[in-house]
Amino acid sequence: MSATILEARPAAPMPAPSDTVLEVRDLVTHFPTRAGVVKAVDGVSFTLRRGRTLCVVGESGSGKSVTARSILQIVDAPGRIVGGAMVLHRPDGSSVDLAKLHPRSRQIRAVRGREIAMIFQEPMSSLSPVHTVGDQITEVLRLHLGMSKAQARARCIEPPGEGGIPPPEQAIDRYTFEFSGGMRQRVMIAMSLACNPSLLIADEPTTALDVTTQAEILDLIKRLQAQHGMAVMFITHDMGVVAEIADEVLVMYHGKVVEGGPVDQVFHAPQNAYTKMLIGSVLKLEHEAEIRQHRKPIAAEVPPVLDVRNLTMIFGNARNPVLAVDDVSLQLRPGETLGIVGESGSGKTTMGRCLLRMYQPTAGAIRYRRADGGIVDLATADKEVLAAARREIRMVFQDPVSSLNPRMTVAQIVGEPLLVNRIAKGRELDARVAELLKQVGLNPDWRERYPHAFSGGQRQRIGLARALALNPRLIVADEATSALDVSLRAQMLDLLMGLQDRLGLSYVFISHDLGVIRYMCDRVAVMYRGKVVETGPARQVCDHPAHAYTQALLSAIPRPDPRARRMHQRFRYVA
Repeated sequence: MSATILEARPAAPMPAPSDTVLEVRDLVTHFPTRAGVVKAVDGVSFTLRRGRTLCVVGESGSGKSVTARSILQIVDAPGRIVGGAMVLHRPDGSSVDLAKLHPRSRQIRAVRGREIAMIFQEPMSSLSPVHTVGDQITEVLRLHLGMSKAQARARCIEPPGEGGIPPPEQAIDRYTFEFSGGMRQRVMIAMSLACNPSLLIADEPTTALDVTTQAEILDLIKRLQAQHGMAVMFITHDMGVVAEIADEVLVMYHGKVVEGGPVDQVFHAPQNAYTKMLIGSVLKLEHEAEIRQHRKPIAAEVPPVLDVRNLTMIFGNARNPVLAVDDVSLQLRPGETLGIVGESGSGKTTMGRCLLRMYQPTAGAIRYRRADGGIVDLATADKEVLAAARREIRMVFQDPVSSLNPRMTVAQIVGEPLLVNRIAKGRELDARVAELLKQVGLNPDWRERYPHAFSGGQRQRIGLARALALNPRLIVADEATSALDVSLRAQMLDLLMGLQDRLGLSYVFISHDLGVIRYMCDRVAVMYRGKVVETGPARQVCDHPAHAYTQALLSAIPRPDPRARRMHQRFRYVA
């Protein structure tokens, strides 16, 4: 199926042919496997126009990124383009079919970075850690524009400044590992725009960023697009972002285009059932979860299962101390979900790791009430007491790829806590693993597969199954849904809440997404630079924030409605 992308404003005149940057017609990209051919891209058609933004949306595995990589002929082996045309229209009136070029040819290499640039999802996987920012940008300029080293360095100062990296004279001599996630994305943008390309492809550039950094990146891309008049192909699973920036939308499912059109039409008059499901999933996360509305409130007199008092964590040395967690006090009651929210660098993850003493706190107390009613201070507990507590307090990590051993089967990963703690072995262990996988919505027959055979959402479920193996009372979930598409995110949150009701779990739920916090959590603590600046019931904090920083976070969340764009009017917090 193919779709023709129409203009977002029907009353406007149709663009002249010179406004067309790229025409993709019936693109087909296949991945041969032992089990057969995977049709990653199956007959996709669309048009990219100068000064316009096309957002490509769909679940993980829908073919979005493969489509983008096909345009630049950088499809991972054994994938290959087997059909279709990708006609690049140049400003001088000439055109070239990119599909007919060899992936290693001089012609396609001249297009990459010069006429079509790409921002990748994870900048650290595409930026060199051993070369300075300036060296990496000058390489692009010297390769494509034939500049001398001195000319390229002089020009190099301009893109970082333009990309919002202050001050550019110092930034170009720094290494990428010295920058935050948002700054690294700015570096990628600066590299992409160094040669003033006609088309910018942005592949999930804001997925792992907090809402305020995301808003800054989106603002930057929009501003630079207006300055250079380039076309933008923006790949994302965030329908809020789509509503905020898109002129046209392309919805993909299983390698096909199921719907395309102006952003207003797609959001307010969707024709395809899959599109309706995507929009329904994001609208669902705008409100408190239905399952929470039917729960009985937790009595105030119930003693907390976790009582954190004056927790402090300092990294570094006496000369350069970094106060990651600054005098934080929190309580978590049995059966409650406490949300911890804030920007990257606010201390959320550090505090979560301190709770399990993966980091040794500098000061403070972490009082945990055991199942037998006894209270232990995890901050000072000895090895034996701590090990016993860790059997009752488990963690679900943000990135399942790095937390799951690629050389172990799912059965070995999930069963490892049971084996190490001598709870089960042999057939009993195998039966328990099968039960755990079923509990998190995975087929028990898949337990002999390896992590690479699963999607991101499935890998996150494997991590959850491992956390549940020892029948814990408390789970610390660190950004457990941040990398998931919107439909999988809603499914994961509903799964967590269902397990909470069945197993009597308490959650510390760490996230940078206040929408997720509103949906999932009973209470919320807002962190800024290591401190808790606001705490209270989730509904109260989300609907009537008292602190200016919380107001800034809420104003940066994109609304899933193109008629209610507000990011450019967002509130900015200055301490």
